[in-house]
Amino acid sequence: MLALRGDMQSVHGMQTSHPFLANDYHIRWSTLAADHVEADIDKALEVAEVNLKKLRELDDSELNYQNTFEALENASEELDRAWGRLNHLDSVCNDEGQRAALNAVLPRVTGFYAAIPLDDAIWTKLKVFADSRALQDLDATRRRYVEETCASFIQSGANLPADKKSRVAEIQSRLSEVTQKFGENVLDSTNAWELVIDDESRLAGLPESAKAAAAADAEVKGKEGMWRFTLQYPSMGPVMQYADDDDLRREIWEANCTIGRDGDFDNTDLIWEILNLRQEKAELLGYKNFADLTLERRMARNGEAALKFTEDFHDRIVESFEQDTEELQAWKAEQTGMTPGPMQPWELGYWAEKRRKAEYDYDEEELRPYFPLPRVMEGMFGIVSKLYNIRIEERETGADIETWHPECCFYDLFDNASGDLLGSFYADWHPRESKRGGAWMNYFETGLPPMDGAPREPHLGLMVGNMTKPIGDKPALMDHREVETIFHEFGHLLHHLLADVTVKSLSGTNVAWDFVELPSQIMENFCWDRESLDLFARHYQTGEPIPGALYQKMVAARNYMSASSFMRQLGLGKLDLDLHVKLDDYRGRDLDEVDREILADYKAPLATDGPTMARRFSHLFSSPTGYAAGYYSYKWAEVLDADAFTRFQKEGILNPGTGQAFRETILSKGNSAPADELYEEFMGRAPDQTALLERSGLA
Repeated sequence: MLALRGDMQSVHGMQTSHPFLANDYHIRWSTLAADHVEADIDKALEVAEVNLKKLRELDDSELNYQNTFEALENASEELDRAWGRLNHLDSVCNDEGQRAALNAVLPRVTGFYAAIPLDDAIWTKLKVFADSRALQDLDATRRRYVEETCASFIQSGANLPADKKSRVAEIQSRLSEVTQKFGENVLDSTNAWELVIDDESRLAGLPESAKAAAAADAEVKGKEGMWRFTLQYPSMGPVMQYADDDDLRREIWEANCTIGRDGDFDNTDLIWEILNLRQEKAELLGYKNFADLTLERRMARNGEAALKFTEDFHDRIVESFEQDTEELQAWKAEQTGMTPGPMQPWELGYWAEKRRKAEYDYDEEELRPYFPLPRVMEGMFGIVSKLYNIRIEERETGADIETWHPECCFYDLFDNASGDLLGSFYADWHPRESKRGGAWMNYFETGLPPMDGAPREPHLGLMVGNMTKPIGDKPALMDHREVETIFHEFGHLLHHLLADVTVKSLSGTNVAWDFVELPSQIMENFCWDRESLDLFARHYQTGEPIPGALYQKMVAARNYMSASSFMRQLGLGKLDLDLHVKLDDYRGRDLDEVDREILADYKAPLATDGPTMARRFSHLFSSPTGYAAGYYSYKWAEVLDADAFTRFQKEGILNPGTGQAFRETILSKGNSAPADELYEEFMGRAPDQTALLERSGLA
């Protein structure tokens, strides 16, 4: 979908009559009620249609950049704003009224967006200008926007005959409906299950932090003196890793297998419909498959190249992966006096953790006291402030700065050199039943640098997660993986907030999808280096840094079973790509059987086969495109981040010069130049896979 924005009609007065359209920088969340949705969306559609009508009716003799491509970018600002806010609320504050309102307007909105590149009159005006000599008078960024927009129109069907255009529009509309339903099923089936325990002996092995969280959760539900567990990761994760009770782990594993699978929440048929619609769309547009369509303008270029990348890595680490599996089976057998063999899926995490503790004398829970959320945030801000010459200030929330939930925080980010406010952002870190799982970054407003006599327009973004909650008078104490997640999402956010691009549609994270994870994943490196860790990893009571001996254990255990975690990521990418590249091989078959066939060499043998995770794989199936045919990009970008971080290691982890170079060549540039050019500008060469294999202990 095009990222269309604009200001061709004033929204003066819409703050009260159409709150979803209000252009307040500090959003009035309290006004965004479900009963405003239909009227506001319809008003935004009306405004957008008026703006597009002006473009259609232009005389060819008067065409210029401002009244064609810039006008197109600006045409639907109100709709983009309202739709973005509504979908955000659907992710963090889901309720029946809001869900019904969103689904009521969904066909109209998706139909509008899908129709733009299929509109002959609009496409004709754009082509006339794009083919004119005036194109050469534009600066490089605006020329790139023209080229990218034309390529996007063609990929969306602009050159198709009328009957095929009509079918593409129908497909896009249906994809929006079924992917929305997929996401709702995942959320609802996650929330449909709970386990309340009244026998504390069943909790043997669980860390005190996990027990306290479960007790607090039970108390909120009116079950004082008991322990409540859910399928949110901060609740179920510690059970699967630490609980001695095998039956308890099995019960939670079996419950987790029901997400998107059972009863009214079964996503099986939706998955096949989504895959078939995507394939049909690709074929209508002249591509062999959806992966080729999706990846044409990404770094991988096509599905076969992405598959080759995935399968080559598989071949390089498969021996290490098999060794991981055999060693864990043997260790469990030694501890239990049993014969080595395939383990149950609910045993893997538990025995892997026990072996790690035995071999490295390392327990992740020892680190929690050193990662209180407020100090993690403060230290992370300190790291990026030094690297990128910025400062971040938390703002008090309340009447002047509202949030969508009391747990949210709000921050401003300033450039130290100019003093400019570059942008602001929200942070929302703890799970709720109304909030979808996982962690993500997004944005509400894309700003602009100072130009044509106008001052800077700041960006506005957000980062969201489902991390460990605070308990009683203690702050939220994170495990190390949660800390990495916070740094990861903040890396995405910096990509948005530090963007300095003169065309909004090319700004920030609007880059090739297999490049978008570089700024996020490079931030995770600062969660491992001693110098950067000491800036934020401090005991919540004493303020002491992580003891040297504990840090050495943490580093030594970093690559414990790294081939297994590496292979899991490759497997998710392989499942995604095979379904989108080789759909004819699998269509009409049992989904779980297909999963087992695709991932036969990517999963450890198990005593019990679980169902495919595809039914809850929201990255692939909860939006018309999302990470579909692109999940490989996490590993692709890991190659980039490991390689790029070698420059930081060589020149100084917190070297402001290196940080400024990364800000100028990567973070500030968005999609104003091709991704491979930006990377080579920073590193002086093409990426090298060696650094990732070395970092993972697999070279």
